[in-house]
Amino acid sequence: MTTFKGFAMKRLNETGWVEKEVPDCEPYDAIVRPTCVSPCTSDTHTVWEGAIGDRKDMVLGHEAVGIVEKVGSHVKNFKEGDKVIVPAITPDWDDEAAQRGFPSQTTEPLGGWKFSNFKDGVFGERFHVNLADANLALQPEELSDEAAVMLVDMWSTGMMGAENADIPLGGSVLVIGIGAVGLSAIAGAKLLGAGEIYAAGTRPISVKVAKKYGATNIINYKEGSIDQQVRDATDGAGVDSVIIAGGNLENTWKEAIASAKAGGTVSNVNYLSGADNVLIPRVEWGCGMSGIKITNGLCPGGRVRMERLASLALNKRADPELLVTHKFKGLEKIEEALYLMKDKPKDLIKPIVKIEE
Repeated sequence: MTTFKGFAMKRLNETGWVEKEVPDCEPYDAIVRPTCVSPCTSDTHTVWEGAIGDRKDMVLGHEAVGIVEKVGSHVKNFKEGDKVIVPAITPDWDDEAAQRGFPSQTTEPLGGWKFSNFKDGVFGERFHVNLADANLALQPEELSDEAAVMLVDMWSTGMMGAENADIPLGGSVLVIGIGAVGLSAIAGAKLLGAGEIYAAGTRPISVKVAKKYGATNIINYKEGSIDQQVRDATDGAGVDSVIIAGGNLENTWKEAIASAKAGGTVSNVNYLSGADNVLIPRVEWGCGMSGIKITNGLCPGGRVRMERLASLALNKRADPELLVTHKFKGLEKIEEALYLMKDKPKDLIKPIVKIEE
């Protein structure tokens, strides 16, 4: 195969199918044939909000598992025919930022996010993976495609939110937004030893999974401000840690900071778009001197991260497949799945597309 078909962002607010040449496979790289993919809210932000700038005919998608079609001459750990988990973030591991401990930011801010950002993504018949030995992981036979494809971004991002939140053993945590990333953050908070976990959201399907993942209290933001409800539930104390996994730029940051105890941590994993600035509330932040820390990060990628997340799933620490609510079959269904993610019906958490068994 010298060309492949892919579903692309044609330009801002326009999608469509394109045909492109299969990328070259450099000595350390691989070409992968996707078997299962999933659209992400950030795909919709890219197309319909232009969140990462002008893109033309760029194949979308960054969540996939697949089969290795070809490997470069210097690849040691993978071969043609291997079933692999492909992390959404594929850093340049020899970059200075990776050596400082920030591989997701290699070459430039967000530089580890290459699929559908700097190069064609995974919504096609073939896609390219740089530095295959470091950026692929073998998919265990016992791990379903549905579960595996949830690891590559949703679980990795959400659990990073919990990892960054400085959760004390037995501490209290608020997760704002209980889409797939927020739900993964709840699972991560429980694994890291949180006691009380407050989940702010209203969708019945998400509330159900939030409780299965470990949420102890549900906050309905339609019934009043999140921070006031949290304060009421904690006798005015607030929580040790807040994870922002959704919301808007006008209210969410105020509510997050106002929910945190002095010296607490606000960990953001929400992909911010729709405005040029984030408003940090001065008074609630103690005029900048409350000791409340604000941290953030881009989804961790790489082989070791995927292997560890797969181990969590295989050892039944939590079930990533609970995030999958809609299943499609066939490459041509990618378009329908993406638009479903854009419209977000009430019974949706994440859709997946099985391209082949």
